[in-house]
Amino acid sequence: MGLSRHQHEPVRCVAFILLLAAMMWMVGCDGHRNQKTGPGTVPEVKTVTLRSIPVELTTELSGRTSAYGVAQIRPQVNGIIQKRLFKEGANVKAGQLLYQINPAPFQAALNSAEASLSMAKANIPAIRSRAERYRALLAQNAVSHQDYDDAAAAMEKAKAQIDYWQAEAEKARINLNYTQVTAPISGRISRSNVTDGALVTAYQAIALSTIQQLDPIYVDVTQSTSDLLDLRRKLASGKLRNDNADGHTVTIRMEDGTPYPLHGILQFRDMTSVDPATGSYILRIVVPNPENLLLPSMFVRAIIKEGTAERAILVPHDGVTRNPKGEAIAWIVDEKSVVQERQLSIDRAIGNDWLIIEGLSAGDRVITEGRLNVKPGTAVRIAEVNRKPDTTETNPTAKPKPVESTN
Repeated sequence: MGLSRHQHEPVRCVAFILLLAAMMWMVGCDGHRNQKTGPGTVPEVKTVTLRSIPVELTTELSGRTSAYGVAQIRPQVNGIIQKRLFKEGANVKAGQLLYQINPAPFQAALNSAEASLSMAKANIPAIRSRAERYRALLAQNAVSHQDYDDAAAAMEKAKAQIDYWQAEAEKARINLNYTQVTAPISGRISRSNVTDGALVTAYQAIALSTIQQLDPIYVDVTQSTSDLLDLRRKLASGKLRNDNADGHTVTIRMEDGTPYPLHGILQFRDMTSVDPATGSYILRIVVPNPENLLLPSMFVRAIIKEGTAERAILVPHDGVTRNPKGEAIAWIVDEKSVVQERQLSIDRAIGNDWLIIEGLSAGDRVITEGRLNVKPGTAVRIAEVNRKPDTTETNPTAKPKPVESTN
C-alpha cells in the first residue's frame, strides 16, 4: 500500500539533512588536508649524514680445486706382477710398497755380475806381478819393450774389467730394487689398473695407479685482468692500502655456499699466462685439508682481501636511485635545506650500502625517505636518521644493481 504525498514529506526532510551533513563533513576533511599539504607547506624528508670510515674490501672469485701433488705409478723394469700390496682408495705414505714384480731374473743378473766382478778382481794380482817383473827386466834389457808393453796393457785391461763388472753389478742391483714399486709421495691412491699376474713393461703408457696429495690442496681461481689493473690503480693512488700483514689470508666457500672451516694462503698470481678468450689469469691458493673435505675438481669460491679503504663513503641503498639515462644519482639536502642532485660513481655493494667512488663526501645529508614529495630545488624539513653503516661485504663482487628511477 503506497504512501500519500503528506507522508513523503518527513522522509525527504531527513534525507536532505543527512546529505547536508555529509557535504559539511567532506568540506571539513578537505580543509584539514589543506592545512597539512596546502601551498606554502614545507615537505619533510629523512636523511642520513655521511661520514668516512675505514672499510676492508674483498673480492670473491670462483674456481676449482686441484691436488697439491700427483704421481702416476709406472714400472721401471719389465716383469710379472706378483702381488698388489695396497688397498684401493686408501691413504698411502711415501716409500710404501705398492707392487711386487717377480725379482728372480733380476736377482740372477745381479749374482752373475757380482761373480764376474770377483773373477776380474782375482786376476789382478797375477797380472800386476807380471807387469812389475817385466819392468825390472826391461831395465836390464832382459825383455823387449814389446813384452813389457803387452804386460802393462794387460794390467790396464784387468782394471777396466773390474770397473765394467762393478757397473754391471750396480745396474743389476738397481733393477732388482725396481721390482719393488713404492709410493713416491704420500696421498690417496686410486684404483689399480693391473692385477696379480699381469705383465708390465718399463715406463709403459698406462699407469699402474695414481696417487694424489690432498693435504694441503690447491684452489685455482680466475680473475679478469681489468680487475687487476683497477686494483693496482687504487693501490698506486692511495685509495686502497694493503700492507700484506696477514700474508694474503683467503676465506673459502664450498660449492653449496657454506664456509670452509680453515683459511688458505694466496701463493701467487700467474700473470705470465692470460687466457686470450676470457681475458683472465689464475690465482693459486694453498688450503689445509686434513679432513679431505675438499676433493680435486670441486667448485669453490675464494674471498680474497684487496686492502683497506681508509676513507670510504657508504650510502644506504634507499639513498640511491637512477635517472632515465640509467645513471646512479642521490638527492642531498644542502646547508640551506634545499634539495640538490648528485651524480654518483659506485664501486660495489657492501652489506646494505653502496660504496661510493665519486659524487658524495663526508658531511653530505642524503635523502632516504620522502623523495617522492620533493624534487631538486625544493626547500625541505629534515628528520635525521641515526644509522651505523654496515661494513661487512655480503656480496663483494656484486655490481651496482638497477634501482628505482625518478623522472
